[in-house]
Amino acid sequence: MIGPHDPDGPDIATAPVAPQASAWNVPNALTVLRILMVPVFGWLLLAHDGQETDWRWWATGVFVVAIATDWVDGFLARRDGLITDFGKLMDPIADKALNGTALVGLSLVDVLPWWITVVVLVREIGITLMRFVVIRRGVIPASKGGKLKTVLQAVGITLLLAPLGGIVATAGLWVMYAAVVVTVLTGVDYLVQAFRPRPAS
Repeated sequence: MIGPHDPDGPDIATAPVAPQASAWNVPNALTVLRILMVPVFGWLLLAHDGQETDWRWWATGVFVVAIATDWVDGFLARRDGLITDFGKLMDPIADKALNGTALVGLSLVDVLPWWITVVVLVREIGITLMRFVVIRRGVIPASKGGKLKTVLQAVGITLLLAPLGGIVATAGLWVMYAAVVVTVLTGVDYLVQAFRPRPAS
């Protein structure tokens, strides 16, 4: 989901950063907690082939809590200047692991079409790798489209995880269709910005 240096997350480049911020802090603890929640979430989602209502509700609850920890750790890191190298590395990994597990799991239980999962994962992994290629040229600011993409994916996944079916599942699919469009467009925009010639300073 949203990390301090995720190109699709909030722009916190101007947030006060403690010169010697310790990695032992609450935001990083929440990031580690989110990582530990990923296998638990995946197990709950795939239990009984994803067809058991109670297990799906538990999976939905874990996903929502994990999303909440992502928002809280970002808020605390910005507010208290607790942005660390550990957080910069692990927060995006935690986000991608959580969303990736959700997308693959939903496709495995035949709730989400595989083409959506593939398109989103290719974009997310590709842009993450691209960040490391262009990072020497500076951090590209977060875009409103990137933030919208993040929200659409979170809402769509949550609606599809909830074992309600009917209009809720249909709404979840349409939200994910919108998320795919925004995901692709923001990915293209990021590539354009990354390789756009910049005037020499």
